[in-house]
Amino acid sequence: MREHDVTLIWFSDRPRPPWLGTVPSVRLEQPEGVKRLAVAEGLVKFTGRGWSAVPASLTQFLTWAFARRIVPHAPRTPLSYPQRSLATVWTAPHYITAESAHLKEEERLRRIREAWMAAVQREKEKGREQIRARNAVTQAKALAEATAAEQAARTQPPGRLWQAARVFRRGVDQALAKLADEHGIAATVGFSTGEPRYAGGVPLVDEHGVPAAVVDPDPGRVRGEAFLLLAGLLLIFPSKSDQRRFENSANIKKKHRTIDGYRTEYIETSVTGPTRAWGGRSCTCATPQLVAKIQNAEYPAEPSDQMASAAALFRAQCRTCGGRYEKPWRRTGSTPINRIGRPEK
Repeated sequence: MREHDVTLIWFSDRPRPPWLGTVPSVRLEQPEGVKRLAVAEGLVKFTGRGWSAVPASLTQFLTWAFARRIVPHAPRTPLSYPQRSLATVWTAPHYITAESAHLKEEERLRRIREAWMAAVQREKEKGREQIRARNAVTQAKALAEATAAEQAARTQPPGRLWQAARVFRRGVDQALAKLADEHGIAATVGFSTGEPRYAGGVPLVDEHGVPAAVVDPDPGRVRGEAFLLLAGLLLIFPSKSDQRRFENSANIKKKHRTIDGYRTEYIETSVTGPTRAWGGRSCTCATPQLVAKIQNAEYPAEPSDQMASAAALFRAQCRTCGGRYEKPWRRTGSTPINRIGRPEK
């Protein structure tokens, strides 16, 4: 029949014939109060952006089909009427032409949009390259200053903060091993530990005293020279959750966002300890009740006018609200007031 151009039409008055639309076909129904059959599905017209159903009696449909005023067609744009989508429908040839013109115009507009977006993206990338070039200068300067501070610190015996970092800070040994195994850098804990430029983290320096990474910096302290330095260094965190807290910190997102993001990695330490003091919120209490969390113990602390030595390496938490305390503080005693797993004294 196809070879001889014989028109074939399948009809059904069943609610959902499974072959409807897979062959040239229509579904018929008899409207209530009307004696003649009408086309319910399969006859459509193009409305400018999609196809919609055309009401017609069976007599009208057959008249149009025999006169070739309607032909089978596979729609290339969506059917907008509520029935199921059909692979083959009946429509007039000029509607097929209208659909082709619509698709051609859509393709033209798509190419214009893509060209515009590509131009915008090129301009953005050009701006990013300029920012990267400026950042490279500022980061190189920050690294040089950090290296000079490390060289100056090495002229003196290791300080208390360096010793505390080696003993108490979680993940330092694993971070040193990670640098050696995965990055080929033989590093040690920097003598300049406690410098504000490390944002409360522990610097790891190579054999020449150049900072190569910082372990567990506090996002609440990433500002000024710390921001310039940490934006160009590898940051290593004791766990995946610590890494996520840093990356999701509101301070990091709003005030000190880097154009390409921070270089962060994490290790999974086996040491269990207290929850991080710089968790989800900051302390806003008028009279905060502070404790300093060091390894598996809590030590008494209080607000201070100046940042004490312990505050440069460890963090304080308010016991009243549970938030981290970001202002200067000092430890008021060396005897733990609470140890994890033991009753409070």
